[in-house]
Amino acid sequence: MLWLYRLLYLPALLLGAPYYMWRMRRRGGYRQGLAQRFGAEPVLPPKQPGVRRIWLHAVSVGEMLAVGPMIEAWRREGGVDVYLTTTTSTGRRVAEERYAAMVAGFGYFPLDWWPFSARAWRRVQPDVVILTEGERWPEHIHQAKRRGVPVICINARMSDRSFRNLRRVRRAVMPLMAGVTRVLACSEHDAERFRALGFPPACIAVTGNIKLDVNIPLLAEPERAALRRELGLPGTGLVLMGSSTWPGEEAALLATLRQARAAGLDCTLLLVPRHAERRTEIELLLRDSGLSHHFRSRGPAPAAVDIAVGDTTGEMRKFLQLADVVFVGKSLPPHTEGQTPVESAVLGRPLLFGPGMGNFRPIAAELLASGAARRVADAADLARQAVALLGDADQRNELSTAARNWHRTNTGAVERTLAFIRAQSGRP
Repeated sequence: MLWLYRLLYLPALLLGAPYYMWRMRRRGGYRQGLAQRFGAEPVLPPKQPGVRRIWLHAVSVGEMLAVGPMIEAWRREGGVDVYLTTTTSTGRRVAEERYAAMVAGFGYFPLDWWPFSARAWRRVQPDVVILTEGERWPEHIHQAKRRGVPVICINARMSDRSFRNLRRVRRAVMPLMAGVTRVLACSEHDAERFRALGFPPACIAVTGNIKLDVNIPLLAEPERAALRRELGLPGTGLVLMGSSTWPGEEAALLATLRQARAAGLDCTLLLVPRHAERRTEIELLLRDSGLSHHFRSRGPAPAAVDIAVGDTTGEMRKFLQLADVVFVGKSLPPHTEGQTPVESAVLGRPLLFGPGMGNFRPIAAELLASGAARRVADAADLARQAVALLGDADQRNELSTAARNWHRTNTGAVERTLAFIRAQSGRP
């Protein structure tokens, strides 16, 4: 099956290249390090005796932030150097800003075609490979297997769509996954899906979601006030926030803002789109609305506006601290997968999300069961429930308290994950 994968990968890559080149150009920031995608990883310091090299892959910003406590722990403990890769330009930016002094090097993950992957492996020479969440690349895994290098999938999850697709081709795919040594699943729900696909039960363990161990620095009141001014949010009044929104959801939130104001609420809207390159599309929508707006990427707002757009990278955690009610994006129909509600819950934000939370099904179910979030059926229901919450401080406080309680009972995944990695890599 590996040879078939190798034969099919190149034509698939060539066919998809125009779209991906367009997307990379649209998002920007990919020119630096482009050769790394073809296996030309940066020159790393020579490996030291007694120091094991970990190749850690974190696909984008969320995963890059989540692995921070692990990188910090390895740095404190010693005996490990880390080569850190990502797929996106935003992920690379976070790696450079946060971890440059903590890792042996960082770069882009190579395209998973035989010559590129093998070239990268010759340069990096890892002793352990760690893949986060849904990253399971057959050629990369094969290169590890032929060298006898353990492959550990951490924070491993299986979305509805991935599970449905992989189950159809299970017999073809599973031989390509034979080099995976350990699957450390986010939840029992995810673990059961890996078992159903044919991963050996002995290699699967439930360690929990490392994103729940995140330590989010809290803004002091003067910092919160300054951020509100920079965004164009008035100094007082309620803030409805759309977190990682997708097409169609900005319009639904705009309608919600209108209904909140019609109900007599002093409210502004903070939109944080999942993809900042959609700013032109979003600006056309906001211009047609007749409401004033400001984009964070254009610098400090000259005056207060009706709608602020947080179209920058790495500031979501700060933006969330300004919100009175948060709607989690990619969850209203026709979207089905959802974005992460974790950081909102960690910060105790009252949460709303639509029915499409397939990528975070166990977490969404737990938040609902604990009274930390509410589900909305569609755009009309979003407006109704958001306006009700914005108008009722007691309800918001109840959701906030429940979210913080849920978070306190679900920490410890980082230490459990590190314990498995230490055991697998032969370290005490």
